[in-house]
Amino acid sequence: MNALGVNPLLAIGSHIFFIGISFYALQAIMPQAIIRKNRVLQTQLLFILLSIAIGSAVSNFFLDISYWSGRLPFIF
Repeated sequence: MNALGVNPLLAIGSHIFFIGISFYALQAIMPQAIIRKNRVLQTQLLFILLSIAIGSAVSNFFLDISYWSGRLPFIF
């Protein structure tokens, strides 16, 4: 019964971790070359949304790999 709460907690932690990692990685981009001036709030919002999209995709990938690798013994 206790194991039922572990998977959602792991998924939430994984999503937050990878969103943070992708936000940190996106800081390396120099947006001055492609973003118009005086659009600071919109640029920050774009970085947040991009980091959520990238982080969620990477987190889902790792959670799927973890799930599938746990199901491999049932093949045999």
